[in-house]
Amino acid sequence: MNYQLLRTLTLSLLILVVFGFSALSAQTDRSDYIDQAIEILESVPLFDGHNDVPWQYRNRVNYKFSELDFYDTTHLEQPMHSDIPRLREGRVGAQWWSVYVSANIPENEAVKQTLEQIDFVHRLVEKYPDHFELALTADDVERIFADGKIASLIGMEGGHSIANSLATLRMFYELGARYMTITHSRTLDWADAAGDNPRHDGLTEFGEEVIREMNRLGMLVDISHVAPATMRDAIRVSEAPVMFSHSNALALTDHPRNVPDDVLHLTAENGGIVMVTFVETFTSEERREFFAERAAYQRKVEYLNPGRPDVITRKMAEWDADNEAPKSTLEQVADHIDYIRDQIGVDYIGIGGDYDGIPTLPLGLEDVSTYPVLFAELLKRGYSEEELQKIAGLNMLRVMRGAEEVSARLRAEREPSEVIISDFE
Repeated sequence: MNYQLLRTLTLSLLILVVFGFSALSAQTDRSDYIDQAIEILESVPLFDGHNDVPWQYRNRVNYKFSELDFYDTTHLEQPMHSDIPRLREGRVGAQWWSVYVSANIPENEAVKQTLEQIDFVHRLVEKYPDHFELALTADDVERIFADGKIASLIGMEGGHSIANSLATLRMFYELGARYMTITHSRTLDWADAAGDNPRHDGLTEFGEEVIREMNRLGMLVDISHVAPATMRDAIRVSEAPVMFSHSNALALTDHPRNVPDDVLHLTAENGGIVMVTFVETFTSEERREFFAERAAYQRKVEYLNPGRPDVITRKMAEWDADNEAPKSTLEQVADHIDYIRDQIGVDYIGIGGDYDGIPTLPLGLEDVSTYPVLFAELLKRGYSEEELQKIAGLNMLRVMRGAEEVSARLRAEREPSEVIISDFE
């Protein structure tokens, strides 16, 4: 008998058993915290900083509830990430609905399309009054949550939607918008965007006036999507706490949409909040690098095969078959939360999933029902209930109240701004 072979097989089996047990144990450990996580999320309103359901309804059914009931979106050929039962299962207590329109359309058209998105949110809360109610203030959020409903807030994703007009900004506020992301993917006439060529080294003078008028109104300044110079300028100008509605830590994933360390510290000094997102390429550096390699290969194939789309399609299909994209994970999302906590503390962290705005999600966070699992992971990592109440909702409520207090003071001090962008030409 080959005792050396038997010894090797036995040792291999032992390793498999040990590692298999460890993986099972880790999973079991997190599941042990689910009930406690649910209790936490039932004690404070869980804010999600960014959800693109309005955009999904636009693209799928042209906003027609008669063609898509929000009680069930799982039966679709391409299921949505959100619907009422899963929001309830996820214990979402306060949802920032993103009213996003493309940054690449004419800005006057963007105004119209943003109005349509806002109309959808108003119709959503009217269609399902047992589950949703529009919230305009922090007090509204707490009252609606206490009534057992999901507080619904409106966030504009991109300053292109105001078409260089402070009057338009004010009217969006009157319609219920309570944050505006300063840019989306395109640099504007008054602000540089992340991922686009900078033109202003941050904010222009008119851009600074936009921030000041948002402060006066009580509209939160969202600096997700903006260039780092714009982040710094916005924090410098803003008298109210700022927010990142859906961004992660640049130190862990070097995506231009993420937050540099110095800006994390500036955000804490400002009293703002970074709402950690689930976007896979913002979460996993490995996945980001994978798609960079794929894009480089595609450029090479296209260069070598001009006018041969069939060859390009075949070669990319072959590459995809041979190269599996790494997935991001719930644990990596928790790593970003850990990192921001270690840099600036738990008082400046929130959650901004970006559900229904992205095609894929981290393993373990596949839809809006999974928030308790993330909080169970954080409990497993040693976060206290008080810390998780802050991350879930108390930090966002503090930021909202801070903006409301600044607004009350500024409205007493000055009239609406009469500045127009041509004043600076």
